[in-house]
Amino acid sequence: MNLTLKIWRQIDAKDKGKMVDYKVTEISESMSFLEMMDVLNEQLVNAGEQPVAFDHDCREGICGMCSMYINGEAHGPDRGVTTCQLHMRMFKDGDTITIEPWRAGAFPVVKDLVVDRSAFDRIQHAGGYISVNTSGNTQDANAIPISKQAADTAMDAATCIGCGACVATCKNSSAMLFVGAKVSQYALLPQGQVEAADRVRNMVAQMDLEGFGNCTNTGACEVECPKGISLDNIARMNRELMKASI
Repeated sequence: MNLTLKIWRQIDAKDKGKMVDYKVTEISESMSFLEMMDVLNEQLVNAGEQPVAFDHDCREGICGMCSMYINGEAHGPDRGVTTCQLHMRMFKDGDTITIEPWRAGAFPVVKDLVVDRSAFDRIQHAGGYISVNTSGNTQDANAIPISKQAADTAMDAATCIGCGACVATCKNSSAMLFVGAKVSQYALLPQGQVEAADRVRNMVAQMDLEGFGNCTNTGACEVECPKGISLDNIARMNRELMKASI
C-alpha cells in the first residue's frame, strides 16, 4: 500500500505545533500500525530528519502507552484494540491517514504524538490501592470468601490499562470511565471495603483537580475503550461517592 500520513509535529510542550504530510510506500497490510510508523521513522532518519516521537512499550495491547488519535478515533478505526494491535489491513491503498496525540488539557503534549498522562498516576496515588497489615498477621487471600460474580466483575474493571482513550474520545475530556474502573475493582472486593469511602472521595477530588471534564453519558468512552470497560463502572463510582458523602 502507498499512503499519505498527516502527522502532528510538535517539538516540545511550548511549541505551537503543526500537521506535516509524509508519504510511505510498499506498506504491507499485515503490518501493525506501529510497524508502519517504524517504516516512516527509518525513512526520516535515513533522510537526516527528526523521527516522529510516539509512545509504545509492550506492543501486545497491555501497557496502554500507544496513544494515537487516528482519523478522528482513539486507537484508530478498529474496535477492542490498542494502536499496536491495529493492522494496516483496516486501511486501503492510497488512503490519507491523520495521526494526532490525545487532545485533552489534562494530557499536555510532550513531543509530537507523546502526551503526559501522569495525571492518571496521581489519581491512582490518591486512592487506587489497599492498605494491608504486613506485621506477620496477614490473612491469606485464599481464605477470604468472594462470590464469583463479584470477582468476575472486579476483574472486568481491573482490565483497564489506563491508556486514556476514554479521555481522548470524550467531548468533555472526562476521566470518569478510568476512575470508575479503578474505584470498582476495589469496591467489589472485601479487601477494599476498609478504605472505600476515603478512596472514592480522594480519587474523584484528584480527578477534578487535574482538570478532567465531567461525564454527560454520551457513551463514546465505552465504545472506543480497547478493553471494553463498561459504563456500569461510572454508575458504581457515583453510588460509592454518594454513600461516602452521607
